[in-house]
Amino acid sequence: QVQFVESGGGLVKPGGSLRLSCQVSGIAFSIYAMAWYRQAPGKQRELVARIRYGGDTEYVDSVKGRFTISRDNAKDTLYLQMNSLEVEDTAIYYCNKFPRDVYWGQGTQVTVSS
Repeated sequence: QVQFVESGGGLVKPGGSLRLSCQVSGIAFSIYAMAWYRQAPGKQRELVARIRYGGDTEYVDSVKGRFTISRDNAKDTLYLQMNSLEVEDTAIYYCNKFPRDVYWGQGTQVTVSS
């Protein structure tokens, strides 16, 4: 069974930065496209960014130029560097495969507030 363990969230002021990490186990991480998703209060979970096994990346328009997704296949770890954070980025952030697996981790809370 695949497991996702997200970390790195926290409270940050608008304009600040955070780096999220996701340790993945139970799958051959390097062969899968991976993604970061987020769920804001009262909203549906949405795709934020994805990265193919070869390294190609795609982003939702609202985070383009501010977020960077990356992966370390040797460590089975997915990252999300988030810069110029905005209040609207407040959400629980999850990593998963793309397309997503049925299993989810606990996520990591990101709160952007002054």
